[in-house]
Order: sequence, then structure tokens, then C-alpha cells
Amino acid sequence: MLTRHRSTCFRIVVCTAFFCSGSAAAAQGVLGTAQQFGVLGAVTVTNTNATTINGSLGVSPGTSITGLNSISYTGLVHQTNGVAFQAQADARTAYNTFGNFTPTQNLTDQDLGGLTLTPGVYSFASSAFLNGTLTLNFNGNSNASFVFLIASTLVTGNASRVSVINGNSSGGIFFRVGSSATLGSSTVFQGNILADQSITLASTAKILCGRAIALGAAVTLDNNVISTNCAGGGNYGSENNDFGSMGYAGIPSTTSVVPEPSTMLLMSAGMVVIGLIARRKLA
Repeated sequence: MLTRHRSTCFRIVVCTAFFCSGSAAAAQGVLGTAQQFGVLGAVTVTNTNATTINGSLGVSPGTSITGLNSISYTGLVHQTNGVAFQAQADARTAYNTFGNFTPTQNLTDQDLGGLTLTPGVYSFASSAFLNGTLTLNFNGNSNASFVFLIASTLVTGNASRVSVINGNSSGGIFFRVGSSATLGSSTVFQGNILADQSITLASTAKILCGRAIALGAAVTLDNNVISTNCAGGGNYGSENNDFGSMGYAGIPSTTSVVPEPSTMLLMSAGMVVIGLIARRKLA
């Protein structure tokens, strides 16, 4: 009898640990330690003119950050250290994970400009272009995400824009780019770009809200603004709002289902009751 009750208590502890670890994973997000970075390069990060990064700046395994003195940042600089190395590894894991997603719609040969999309996985067999405004409508759904699987390059025209509506704090937007991404001058982008090779932001292009992560080569900047958090004053006058999602870094709904807070509360209460019953029997 005592052995059985001990076994019951053990299962309670295991269940509690499982749900606590799930909560921690949800807090960090699919990008892992890369989430803290506004800009993360592989070989180098190069900047011309004044650039602002709301977040950290890093490079690994390369060693060069050119024009650092003209970059303002709210986080830390991680230059060829363990933090940058781990962030690159986590970003690569996310990149590979997205590559295993099953597309819900093929947008090959369609310009993203002028489209209004709802959460899903969108694929391009080659390059993707954005000329004009792309509207992403979360429809107020929790744990919803947009994942763009782009086999080759991502290119935006000058003054193009990504507009996000009806979002919430669990939303995610990710652009998985098979080679390189180029944002045209004065583009106002939202979402996280994970490029297998390089990312280039032309003069005055902005990523509000999201990240520029290059896994194989350089991130090239020129008088840009990149913000990982667009709450409150973090929108830099763009009127963009990431709804508390920390730069649309929410876990994609295709990879996890996180219990609602009310469900977690009920489950926790249930486990406490079971624990008390088991304790009485043990006594």
C-alpha cells in the first residue's frame, strides 16, 4: 500500500514538472536564446550611418562588427562569444523546424503586396516579392502564427509595408528565407527574418517589430531601426503595435498547443487535491 501511494506522489511530481517546463518553454519562444537579438549575423554585421536596435546585437562565428560606434542599442553586444554562438544554434534549430512544416497555401509567383492573409504556412517555390502593403490578420486568435517558407530570396520594394491587425501577445510571424533577404529603402517590415545566408536593409528600412537573423553570412545595415518590442514607445513613431508578443516571437500553433491559463489553474488545483489525499493516506 505504501509503495502504491509513493508511486502516486511520484506521478504528481512528474506531472507538475512537465507543466512547469512547458510554461518556461512557452515564455522563451521558438527562437530560444536568439529572441533577445534584434540583429544577429554569422560572418559579420556591417553598418553605415546611424542605426537603432531595440534589443541585442551579435555575431558568431564571425568576429567583425563594422560601424558599431554609429549603432544605438538597448540590449548587449555579443561578439563571437558563447551567447552569440548559442543564439545562432537556436536560430538554426528554429529554421530547420520551420522547414518541416506543411504549407497550407502555395503563393509561388504571387506578389505579397495587396494581399490580406490569415494565420497559416505559406510557401514560395523560388523568390518572394513584396511591393506595396501586405496585411496579416490574426483575427484575434490566440497561439496563431504566420510562417513563410521562401525557397530562395525575399525582396521588398521601396516604401513597402507589412501591416498587422487583430493580434495578441501569443502571435508569431516568421519568414524562413532559403538564401538572402533584401528590404528596400523606407520599407516598414514586421516579423522575424531567418535567412540561410544574408540580410540587407537599404537606407531607412525598418523592422518594426521583429528581428534580422542571418545564419550563414552578413547582416548589412544603413540608417535603420530594428525593434524586438513594439509596446509603448518601442514603435518609433511607426504606429505599429506587436500586441505584447515581443516582436511576434510567439510559438507557432503548428508546433505546440499551450493550455489556456484557466485550464492550467484547474489542473494545478486538481494536482494539489490529489497530493493532499495521497499525503493523508501515507500518514
